[in-house]
Amino acid sequence: MKSSSSRDDLIQIGKIIAAHGIRGTVKIYSYAESTQCYIDQDELLLIDPSGCEQRRRVLWVKPYKNSLRLAFEDVSTRTEAEALVGFEIWMPKKRLPPLDDDTYYWIDLIGMAVYDIDEAYLGQVAEIIETGANDVYVVKTPEDFPVKEILLPAITAVVIEVDVPGRRMRVALPEGLI
Repeated sequence: MKSSSSRDDLIQIGKIIAAHGIRGTVKIYSYAESTQCYIDQDELLLIDPSGCEQRRRVLWVKPYKNSLRLAFEDVSTRTEAEALVGFEIWMPKKRLPPLDDDTYYWIDLIGMAVYDIDEAYLGQVAEIIETGANDVYVVKTPEDFPVKEILLPAITAVVIEVDVPGRRMRVALPEGLI
């Protein structure tokens, strides 16, 4: 069933990348830091590449190498699990846990306009790289800019202001970055 509903109130938390074993378990690439996002939901919304939707209940989820293994209610064979490969996994944004001050969900930062301290437009946050020490914001610059992208460490000395509702970030570029 294809949905015509808006997905503004949803957030993608993972993607089914493979079937695992013979009992209907799937392997997922998770965008969530915790497995709790999968368990705390009444149902998760699954959306295939063509936009068709289905809702599924999670029985259990476990870490597995660089991914997660997950079992859905009513998926009990490998064939049924293989049919879910490629589906994105979504949940309501309102079910996200609250954040500490000065922390943000990546979904809120991707696409955000970035300006330097002199209000010069630098581009948009295209992706975020997790490095262990701190995240790095990949800023895709305009065509006429001297470089294609800027890698900004997500530290307070660089990121001066983040305005999530205004979709705007102000940064102090480290010397020699451009």
